Amino acid sequence: MPMHNVEVDDEVFAFVQTHAEPLVDTFNSALRRILASGKTTIGEGRTVPATSSGTGGEAYQFPPGTPQALLQILEVVRLVHNGTDTRTGATKHVAKKLRVFPQTILDKYTRQLGLTANQFDRLLGSERCEELRHLLHSKFPEHVDAIDHVVGASPAGQKTPRQKNLVDIADRIFGPDHGVELPISRRGT
Repeated sequence: MPMHNVEVDDEVFAFVQTHAEPLVDTFNSALRRILASGKTTIGEGRTVPATSSGTGGEAYQFPPGTPQALLQILEVVRLVHNGTDTRTGATKHVAKKLRVFPQTILDKYTRQLGLTANQFDRLLGSERCEELRHLLHSKFPEHVDAIDHVVGASPAGQKTPRQKNLVDIADRIFGPDHGVELPISRRGT
């Protein structure tokens, strides 16, 4: 059968990639399986849930056409801001959920945003939330409401219980009572 070269955008590629079996499928075989299943639109087969909980825990419906890259970035941000995970843990969680390698998710918030993982980590801190919001607005200008819903879910200056807990534990184990002054900066201070 003759083969053809076709260009696809990132969203279509990510959609097909999430339905492929690693080390088994080619792009063509994954696309054949998707077409045979009847999932022929990106919106029907969205792999990151099109709903998320944000401020106050209420559900938020992402608008149709929200890019997969943005959905994946926002899911990592949401997990970190809720104190559920570290950035690395959130990346692994989202990758497992989508059945992709963690590097696929990492690529969304590093290379595609022009950041290193360390720079993204710093932007996840509550004191730099506004910078993250502006960066995402500049990269995804048609999706500011979705960005604001998730990035605004952790008000500036508010420590998550997990972040506060880790610093407190480190202080108790190694802190001033043990003759050591730790250079750990507390988030939001």
